[in-house]
Amino acid sequence: MAQHSLNETLHKLMHTYTDLLHEGIKQQKIALSVIQIRTLKGVFYDPNSTAKSISAFMRRDKAQITRALNDLLAADLIVKKDNPKDGRSQLLELTTQGKAVIAKLESVEDWAKKELTKHISQADLEQFLQVSRLMITNVKNDRDLG
Repeated sequence: MAQHSLNETLHKLMHTYTDLLHEGIKQQKIALSVIQIRTLKGVFYDPNSTAKSISAFMRRDKAQITRALNDLLAADLIVKKDNPKDGRSQLLELTTQGKAVIAKLESVEDWAKKELTKHISQADLEQFLQVSRLMITNVKNDRDLG
């Protein structure tokens, strides 16, 4: 019974968080798909990002990432720059509009976090984070060994 409860709780938590993000994205009028948002965030978090590095980080097919990048380029959210370390690839960079979308996304994530944690003490939240990180580490360690 405890395992079923854990599975169900994790599943509901994941969907609740996702639903909150979708609601916030809709409220902010961000007209991007999930893959486009994740790709844009990849460019934001890695100042030396390339299509290949984002594809590897997101564990997605490079063609899928290329399509998302082309959409972001067409929407003037990113630009390509010459890569001085590798002439075969191009570095990706956010435009001013791309940075504005990232700011909206960060406000959505902050709002979702506040909604999820509004009745949780700091001590309980820290314990939840500690246990969650341990669960993630357990899986990563087991997969790295196998």
